[in-house]
Amino acid sequence: MSSDTSEPVDTNTAGRGGIEVPASVADAAAMPEDLNANVFGPYAVPDPSRRRRAAVVYAVAAAGVAVGIALGLPPGMWLLVLGLVVVAAVNWVSGWELEVREGVALETANRAIGFPVGHASANLGFHGVRARPIWNVLVFSAEDPPSQRGLVRVDAISGGVVEQYSEQIPLDER
Repeated sequence: MSSDTSEPVDTNTAGRGGIEVPASVADAAAMPEDLNANVFGPYAVPDPSRRRRAAVVYAVAAAGVAVGIALGLPPGMWLLVLGLVVVAAVNWVSGWELEVREGVALETANRAIGFPVGHASANLGFHGVRARPIWNVLVFSAEDPPSQRGLVRVDAISGGVVEQYSEQIPLDER
C-alpha cells in the first residue's frame, strides 16, 4: 500500500510488496528502525513448512538417544525417545506449505467483503490441532473516515474465504 502524500517514494522500497512509507514521513514520525521498511525492507511471513526441518532434528535426536540406550544408557530414557518422537510428529503434521501469500489474501478479502476497501492489514494465524494457516484480514472502507470495517479469514492453503464479518463503524468511533 502506498502513502497518499505527493512526496516521491524511496526507490529502495518501491514495488517490493511491503508497506511503502516515504523516508521523510518515517523520519518525521520517528519510526523505529525495526518497523521502517526503508531500513530493512519489507517483512515476509516465514513459511510454516519450516517446522518440518525441526521435526527432522527431533527425529534424529530420538534416534540418537535410542542408539545410546542400545549402548548402555538407562532404559528409562525410552520416555525421552517417546517425547522426541511425539514432538517430531507434531512439527511434521503442522508444517503446512504456505500456498497463499499476504498479497493474495488481501485481494481475496477485498473481493469478498462487499464494500470498497481503503486500508487493510493481514496477519497469519493458525487453526486446529494441525495448525492450519489462516490469514486474518482486517479491512476498512475507502471513505475518509471509514464508515465500515470487517474481518475476512482466508485459508492460506486453498485461498478460499473461511468466514467474514463486517459492520458499520459507530459515529462516535470515527
